[in-house]
Amino acid sequence: MSVTAAQGFTAAGIAAGIKANGNPDLALVVNNGPRLAAAGVFTSNRVKAAPVHWSEQVLRGGTVSAVVLNSGGANACTGPKGFQDTHATAEKVAETLGGDVNAGEVAVASTGLIGVLLPMDKLLPGVETAAAALSADGGEAAAIAIKTTDTVHKTATASQGGWTVGGMAKGAGMLAPGLATMLVVLTTDADLDSATLDRALRAATRTTFDRVDSDGCMSTNDTVLLLASGASGEVPAYEEFAEAVRTVCDDLARQLIGDAEGASKDIRIEVIGAASEDDAVEVGRSIARNNLLKCAIHGEDPNWGRVLSAIGTTKAAFDPDRLNVAINDVWVCKNGSVGEDRDLVSMKDREVRITADLSTGSESAVIWANDLTADYVHENSAYSS
Repeated sequence: MSVTAAQGFTAAGIAAGIKANGNPDLALVVNNGPRLAAAGVFTSNRVKAAPVHWSEQVLRGGTVSAVVLNSGGANACTGPKGFQDTHATAEKVAETLGGDVNAGEVAVASTGLIGVLLPMDKLLPGVETAAAALSADGGEAAAIAIKTTDTVHKTATASQGGWTVGGMAKGAGMLAPGLATMLVVLTTDADLDSATLDRALRAATRTTFDRVDSDGCMSTNDTVLLLASGASGEVPAYEEFAEAVRTVCDDLARQLIGDAEGASKDIRIEVIGAASEDDAVEVGRSIARNNLLKCAIHGEDPNWGRVLSAIGTTKAAFDPDRLNVAINDVWVCKNGSVGEDRDLVSMKDREVRITADLSTGSESAVIWANDLTADYVHENSAYSS
């Protein structure tokens, strides 16, 4: 049930008319407490959408009563009017929900085309419609409403003892470190404060969403939120909770890569034998962003030379004559030269595994990427909504 798997949350997803095609485009997630703790991580792009600026301010207070999300428009690069519209959206949610909810406790997230103002005459009435549709079974509808070029909606859950972590995500393009182009809402009924949530969320995103690199393009709107209702009354040990959050984030991150625009291969890049984790991550990202390699993988060509050339562009510590590369467990490159017969490599399956051994230390990292296809080019040449 996605974001409503945890106790204390209701959600809804409706068609407000923001999208011209009439598909669902507005989601609302409400934390009914008793705790209203929250944490958030946002894009590291210096060009940030209005909802990101707003929600960053909201999260500084550590309290979130509701999240309103729209697809069909990013409300990015829209100037003061865009920020005013974000504020008005939060005000409308607070007014509609009533009670003690105020706009300063309402996070806002948007996704879609950059540089276009949102149709507020449709969005604001849509908030009322969504509020009327709130349900403990509304998680799936909410996940569907935040899709843009996604072909499927994305949800995940993890439970331990008497508490649960649930989540939903959207994202299929502009997927790159600095979070990826995504909106993610995670919920838990564990009874934890915002500081604990923040610690667990940052640890999880560092090794999951921040290591997804589909196309090297960083969004203006990336938002990952974690809300706690405390409704279970359970206070789990930090390590158990952090692992559950990481599990859900990892599941959603893999779903993002699996639905990447035009992709026909999911590429798992593991860098081992690095002098430091930073070196391993840098090398993994360089390999993930090598368009020649991505094209070769689309053509099912185990071109390990392109892996080495990508490694060589980094500042990581390594000796070129000690580099080893395996593709789908066949060590096609040994000691910087020809290894096992590349004809032994089968690349028929969707997942392709690349292992790059720097032979320098004991640190490692995994980056997920995908191939570069004609369908990706078509998707992004035709995209306009």
